[in-house]
Amino acid sequence: MNITINGTPHDLIATNVEGALSEAGFTGKVATALNGAFVPKGLRATTPLTEGAALEVLAPMQGG
Repeated sequence: MNITINGTPHDLIATNVEGALSEAGFTGKVATALNGAFVPKGLRATTPLTEGAALEVLAPMQGG
C-alpha cells in the first residue's frame, strides 16, 4: 500500500496505523495523525490505512 509518512512516500505491507509505525521504524513515544485527524495510541491498531493516506508522526524533543 502506498502512503505518505511525514511528507515522504512509502510502500508498506501494513494495513493499520500501528503496523505502519512499526514497519517504518518508529519507536518510543510518538503522536500520530492520519489525514489530518489525531489518532490516539489506543486506537492505532484498529485504525485502518487506505491507499494514498497521509500519516504524520511527531516525536517529543528535548532541548535547551
